[in-house]
Amino acid sequence: MRELRRKILLPAFRLSELTTDDDPLALTQVIKQGTGYPATTYHYRFVGGDGTGREFCYNLFPVVLDKHAAPWPFGTLYILAQLEAQTTPVMTTCQSKADDLGAYKEWLDTHDDPDDVMCQFPQMKLRRVTYRYRGHLQRQVQAGEVAPGTAKRRMGTVVAFYRWLIARNYLQPDNPPWEEKLYQITFRTLEGRSLSKRVVSTDISIRAPKSEDPFSGTIRDGGQLRPLTNKEQGWVLEATQAKGNTECYLLQLFMLATGARIQSAGTLRLRHFTQTNPRYAKALAGDGEVFKLKAGPGTGIDTKNDKSGVLQVPRSIYELLHTYGLSDRAKVRRSRFVAKHGEHPDPYLFFTQQGNPYFAAKADVQRFNPNFDRRHEKNGQPVRQFLKEHVIPDVRKKYDSSFKYRIHDLRASFGMNMTELLMGLVQKRKITLHQARMTVKDLLWHESLTTTDLYLNYRSHLNMIYEAVNGYGEQLQKWVAQASVSREVSDE
Repeated sequence: MRELRRKILLPAFRLSELTTDDDPLALTQVIKQGTGYPATTYHYRFVGGDGTGREFCYNLFPVVLDKHAAPWPFGTLYILAQLEAQTTPVMTTCQSKADDLGAYKEWLDTHDDPDDVMCQFPQMKLRRVTYRYRGHLQRQVQAGEVAPGTAKRRMGTVVAFYRWLIARNYLQPDNPPWEEKLYQITFRTLEGRSLSKRVVSTDISIRAPKSEDPFSGTIRDGGQLRPLTNKEQGWVLEATQAKGNTECYLLQLFMLATGARIQSAGTLRLRHFTQTNPRYAKALAGDGEVFKLKAGPGTGIDTKNDKSGVLQVPRSIYELLHTYGLSDRAKVRRSRFVAKHGEHPDPYLFFTQQGNPYFAAKADVQRFNPNFDRRHEKNGQPVRQFLKEHVIPDVRKKYDSSFKYRIHDLRASFGMNMTELLMGLVQKRKITLHQARMTVKDLLWHESLTTTDLYLNYRSHLNMIYEAVNGYGEQLQKWVAQASVSREVSDE
């Protein structure tokens, strides 16, 4: 079934309200109706525009649509309420909620009177709209149209939406929209402290059990990451360099050398690599020198969950990026950005050929720009598109027809490179296993040693699985052979 367009993103949105023409802050809007018809005129003012309150201005504001491609009032008001409740809203989160509400509205619009259906909560529980929508999502999951995780998220968004409707008195259902259960969960923190948390669960939530494939060769580190072998890492860099994309080459090289995620590599700033006399320190692993690059809030470099830390940049990589930052190629790309958007107070190191950033930092996204003209955020799409269209096909053609990888796999590749280097030192008794373990943890910014141990045990765990399966396969072959002999005897 083809899905309809569920939402649009407004490049620039400012919350306004109707007012009168004698309001000193009034703005006038004239809508022409065509030849021979009088124009419609109304007056409005921006909310908080008097300078005494907060101005509700957003770039890439999501608007939930109905089947006629018109804004759905309740859905859009809910998104606005979510944004108003946050001092530093994350637009991607609200955009995801708008997608979920758009899917719900699409289902409502399949009925003759969607507004009436949305408020139907009869005495029979399974006829209430929330239970009916849950059944719809479950059928979609069973038909393979929607992933279980997506269905779970959509149901959760609809529950939050109805909680908001009821709290704002937009809706007073005749019967409860769901049944709730209160649970007390006890867990231990990373420091070993025991804590309890109250959790409210509903009977319309959708379970999305995760099944792990032991043969996937991945490590769960902020996602399922597959460490590339040394040979595969060489293939990727070789293919990127052959295509002449210096920026994608340097981005990937930086990630392989530091373990940084794409949002960190994409938000490196020019000032970070144009220092006159950079200071180098001894590397955590190996005998080389590194430049300690601070990342996180206040540094200009984005990190996952706004975590603060230090990236250990090998001296050779730092000097390479220093040379690139001062090159004519980089200057031309920065000038194209300035021509379109004006001077940036803290320019990025990397720009696309068109003068756009590869990844827009959170601070830039949250800063309202009334002249913003795009309908999407820059979050590494140019890199991912380049890998999909050029790098992966080139590697498949030259080396491995089934080769595949994602940009985040480079982080896991760095982790395995460091792990194997350090485990080699452990075997030579130059360092202890504890020292190797803690070094990998520090290099990858892990909160828990449990995640670090996934790297240390990766090779042995994978080999153990294959040995077990191969050994069992040999036993099965013996049983099959035995069954064949028995069958021959019985036939005689």
